[in-house]
Amino acid sequence: MELGMVGLGRMGANMVERLVRGKHRVVGYDRDAVAVARVVAAGAEGADSLASLAGKLARPRAVWIMVPSGAPVDETIAALVPHLTKDDILIDGGNSNYKDTQRRAAALEEQGFAFADVGTSGGIWGLKEGYAMMVGGEKATVERLRPLFETLAPAKDQGWGHVGPSGAGHFVKMAHNGIEYGMMQAYAEGFAILKKKKELALDMHQVAEIWRTGSVVRSWLLDLLSIALKENAEMAGIAPYVSDSGEGRWTVAEAIDLDVPAPVITLSLLQRLTSRDTDSYADKLLAAMRNQFGGHAIKAAAKK
Repeated sequence: MELGMVGLGRMGANMVERLVRGKHRVVGYDRDAVAVARVVAAGAEGADSLASLAGKLARPRAVWIMVPSGAPVDETIAALVPHLTKDDILIDGGNSNYKDTQRRAAALEEQGFAFADVGTSGGIWGLKEGYAMMVGGEKATVERLRPLFETLAPAKDQGWGHVGPSGAGHFVKMAHNGIEYGMMQAYAEGFAILKKKKELALDMHQVAEIWRTGSVVRSWLLDLLSIALKENAEMAGIAPYVSDSGEGRWTVAEAIDLDVPAPVITLSLLQRLTSRDTDSYADKLLAAMRNQFGGHAIKAAAKK
């Protein structure tokens, strides 16, 4: 199957490379010509405009959008639509709010276009490990895209699924990221407690390595935390500033709307906000973990 990919940041570029390795034809476009050149070097074809990208794809076309949530998605869709025809599929693989997704799906359906929302997890490790994908949209649309999902996933029948109608993919990914907030916060606080017990002189990396095998708290996040501790056990040079990209806030808002108590996720979100005014070892660990799994930038500690 062939695909157009719009947005060739690190994750988008890695997805393109995995698809190319899986023998799919991919045409990539990004406003940054250097990003396009990188995917061309990996075996994809490049386009210098959205019109060019659409023109290089056989009909019916499928175009995967990997741009920041909000206005950039709407702007990209608006710029793409004039170059597409009925029955082409647009895919939003970013972290959009599911309400925006439902609105976009309805608008595109009126114009004769199919739409799929794909909550995608895997970060910078997805190229090697595969991506977990939570897919929303019409069944027929998802089936048309099945070859792509089977290639991007860890296995053809694992790590991805059609979870429901339009918006469901992004809704499930929202909850996924809320859970992620809570898990990361628990790890960070636990290790902060261990670190604070100075008289025991505990080796943080050693503890993480012990827990990684056989322990009930073992997880991929712990694997990544262990890597971070091996590289920098003191979190030297890392500012205790932990960003949030929106999904945690949306999860908390939905929990309130649905009358579902979610104290752990809520407090983990609030802790990220307080991290911007404190010097916390736990928050440095959170920043390091985000860098490990998603390549998110680390804010350097201020020089004293």
